[in-house]
Amino acid sequence: MKGRLAVGRTGEVQVSRSHYATQANCIKPSGKTRGSLQSARSFLVTRMLLYAVALCLLALSWANDCQVANIQVMQNFDKTQYAGVWYAVGKKDPEGLFLLDNIMANFTVAENGHMTANAMGRVKIFNQWDLCANMFATFTETPEPAKFRMKYWGAASYLQTGNDEHWVIDTDYYNYAIQYSCRLTDADGTCADSYSFIFSRYPGGLRPEDQNVVTRKKDEICLLGKYRRVAHTGE
Repeated sequence: MKGRLAVGRTGEVQVSRSHYATQANCIKPSGKTRGSLQSARSFLVTRMLLYAVALCLLALSWANDCQVANIQVMQNFDKTQYAGVWYAVGKKDPEGLFLLDNIMANFTVAENGHMTANAMGRVKIFNQWDLCANMFATFTETPEPAKFRMKYWGAASYLQTGNDEHWVIDTDYYNYAIQYSCRLTDADGTCADSYSFIFSRYPGGLRPEDQNVVTRKKDEICLLGKYRRVAHTGE
């Protein structure tokens, strides 16, 4: 270390200014170090921008894939085979008062081809009283056999009424069926308020061999992880 030490008149040790200047020069980054820091900052900024762009593209892709207009329904749907009793074993809830559990739906196709349904299940009124509710529905056909307009109402005035889409996403007719309805479409074409039922012909639930198909279809309609289990207690 360069610098001079001097003893003052009072006996105190004094350091010359050249010592401080030398110390300051020791901690100044070299040109090479400054260049490395700038390169590191540029690299981080570039990566952050790339991540932001990737997230935007991912969000855009998700929005396009999840647009209601892009949802695929059952091909060559046969409502006659679809008719009969189905037990709801999974449900994605909409907003409002709807059936909670012990949900069973019976679809009927008349001789003139018109389909109707009667559904039963438990509802909770005013967050206090559990009641068994009866719901009724009539279906209007569309150019696509698996897409219907469903007008529904309850036997009691406190139950909701409406006119929703009723789409059959997939079914093998004998074991499982996946129903989907979008009640409100968002500005980007995705669904803002939807509900969906996973139906089984058996109240005990889906067969193991049907689980993978149903899970894949849940993902295709952008509702994976949004269902709850529907219990059947016989009450």
